[in-house]
Amino acid sequence: MMNLSAKGQPAYVIYNSKGGEADFEKMAKMANERSYVFFGEYHNNPISHWLQFELTKSMYASKKSNLILGAEMFEADNQYIMDEYLNGYISEKSFSEEVRLWSNYNTDYKPLFEFAKANKLKFVATNIPRRYASMVFKKGLESLNNLTDLAKSYVVPINEFQFDTTVNCYKELLHSEHGGYNMAVAQAIKDATMAYFINKNMTTDGTFLHYNGAYHSDNYEGILHYLKKYAAAESMMTISTVTQENIESLDESNKGIADFIICVPETMTTTH
Repeated sequence: MMNLSAKGQPAYVIYNSKGGEADFEKMAKMANERSYVFFGEYHNNPISHWLQFELTKSMYASKKSNLILGAEMFEADNQYIMDEYLNGYISEKSFSEEVRLWSNYNTDYKPLFEFAKANKLKFVATNIPRRYASMVFKKGLESLNNLTDLAKSYVVPINEFQFDTTVNCYKELLHSEHGGYNMAVAQAIKDATMAYFINKNMTTDGTFLHYNGAYHSDNYEGILHYLKKYAAAESMMTISTVTQENIESLDESNKGIADFIICVPETMTTTH
């Protein structure tokens, strides 16, 4: 079903993995049936962020306190500050000054975070601190061995991390003009760290909804590649966001990248 704007132009269409039209209700139904849901966004796409919020509300209505939220946009060493704010111990001003918030936090992620606060939900900082990903890129994976035990606790344990050069999203980086081996490893350790903290914070009755750039979950790779060490692939669901000139049908290149694909016009405004 087309989702029309005020001028009658479709703002987005949701497709299933095969390119058939779906709708929000079908997407939400599957999300409530899976243990791990990955919402792959375009960081500056307002449709992504709106539907993230709508899906979060829908899943909370079903899961209540069993819903766990997590995001690429928060780094693991900021978890204790996030928890302090979520629990009402510190002010929003202190929180915003001390956590390394993305520039589009207020427009795009604050609604999700405040929803977690209002409903007393756990919100997990899953990503590797960017300074350590930078170390891997500039100095190689072995440079992380120089970190303190505390610093290492914010990264997937190195002895558990294996870089797989056959995974397509990393293979492309290996052979791209602006990629190379260390760039691919740095991306992989981000994914492995996110998978590690998702698994670490999962509960027996929990449903984990994770917000991340589409790159990190498209084609069931990235984070899912590493999460499969801890959980069955059948327990996972993915959502992706794409833009097309014409959204009346899904381009062949976008079919199969996720369980549900949110297709947005290329002319859609951006949040930053």
